[in-house]
Amino acid sequence: MPSLVFFFEVHQPYRLRKNIHVKLVEKALKGRLEVKDVEEAIFDEELNKYVLNRVADRCYIPATKIITENIERYKNTEKPFKVTFSISGVLLEQALKWRRDVVEVFQRAVDTGMVELAEQTYYHSIAAFMPGYGFDELREQVLEHRKIIQELFNYNPVSIENTEFTYNNDIACFFNNMGYKVMLTEGVDWVLGWRSPNYVYKTRDCDIRVLTRNYRLSDDVGFRFSDRKWDQYPLTADKYASWLSATPGDVVFIAIDYETFGEHHWPETGIYEFLKWLPGEIRKHQNLEFSTPREVVEKYPPRDVYDVPPWATISWADERDISAWLGNELQWEAFKALTELRPFVKALNDPEITKLWKLLTISDHFYYMATKFGSIGEVHAYFSPYKNAAIAHGLFMEALSALIVKIAEKIKEKPREILARLVVPENKAFHFNLSTGEYTGLSARSIIEFLNTLDKAPLESILFHLNRGDIEAWIRNVFFLDELALAIEEIRKEPLDIMEKVVKLKKVIRDWIEG
Repeated sequence: MPSLVFFFEVHQPYRLRKNIHVKLVEKALKGRLEVKDVEEAIFDEELNKYVLNRVADRCYIPATKIITENIERYKNTEKPFKVTFSISGVLLEQALKWRRDVVEVFQRAVDTGMVELAEQTYYHSIAAFMPGYGFDELREQVLEHRKIIQELFNYNPVSIENTEFTYNNDIACFFNNMGYKVMLTEGVDWVLGWRSPNYVYKTRDCDIRVLTRNYRLSDDVGFRFSDRKWDQYPLTADKYASWLSATPGDVVFIAIDYETFGEHHWPETGIYEFLKWLPGEIRKHQNLEFSTPREVVEKYPPRDVYDVPPWATISWADERDISAWLGNELQWEAFKALTELRPFVKALNDPEITKLWKLLTISDHFYYMATKFGSIGEVHAYFSPYKNAAIAHGLFMEALSALIVKIAEKIKEKPREILARLVVPENKAFHFNLSTGEYTGLSARSIIEFLNTLDKAPLESILFHLNRGDIEAWIRNVFFLDELALAIEEIRKEPLDIMEKVVKLKKVIRDWIEG
């Protein structure tokens, strides 16, 4: 008996203002710009509130009520109706501010006991792909999402998706180490080969289970439902149920954007009626049952390995890769600039700065910068509030610049305290080598770590780097500490033996840290 897993992606981003600079000037004229002022100038609260209200009225409220009514109608039967929601933290955050009834309608659905909630990143971000920080930031955002799901729904997810179903073996095993039982992703043809998406798989290097979306059957509803040129139009509940019944396999994983119901396909297309009658039509087929990711991985053993190396990361968007967010120079430039700010944000440990930076990790910002053509380009244009990718990129960099100004101001307030705990990525770490070029195996990613490593590093290595000016260059170019760099330069020039230089080097750095 094939198990049907209906999964709905629920997310709304924070969109950037089209006149960020004007708002920044307006607020600056009223006095010193606080972080909250910058956030209000960067994000278009009026537009975000308008979109949330529109989608709430068209989709979230009516569609969830239809689903809940169907759950309650069939709850005590042999074939109870079940669904799975993955709700981003930023969507819940906006709903709590402007439409608490959206949260309440989801809470009522979860309270039926027939709804599974899947985990994702709080900010629906592409944090996993940040060079040097990916999994650290990914963990933070997943834990933040876990917290809000526990607080609002008293629920602990065991299934998880990375944003937009992005997947590779490393991400899957990372989530496995976090304790999740099943990862949700796309059934990509080149990965599956001759195999069907309609089975439970496992990843290559660990034991986490993998559910792969049947994109053809999913897109029949998500994209083609109201397409009058489609040869299967109109798609009725009984027709779709018959397709599901004729589909071979253990599990049929149908995953679509929740906005499909009323927003992407307007109510007059008949999408509400389709959703209302579909569970009943499915129940007429003896070979079908409703299930959730948690249940199917307990019921069915993995049939094979779903092997996706990191260099071939997949998603459910565009060409089934990550080019929707990181496919051109505009996107990579913006992503690199954002990523390079993370160590400074972490060192500051300022909740408002951290929040503002994390809001800029939302995947949609990069999606709007895509330069795609044809039908894929039309989809990007449909979702983007901007005329083109260049405008989206310009606004993002403008927002990032405003954040950088606030970060610099905060650092100037307590430079020693903040920069002393600044931890840079591995590619900017100081690596201790010998004069022969041989790596000692020692490195430092912060000034404090560098000081401690001086006690372990061979004297030959310290002298080699000191004489070449490497240490002062690292201090100046990575931490922007000209004063400390000059003090180290003076030590390099003094006629001292190696032991005296090392002792003095340690003292200069220690004195700087202690202020």
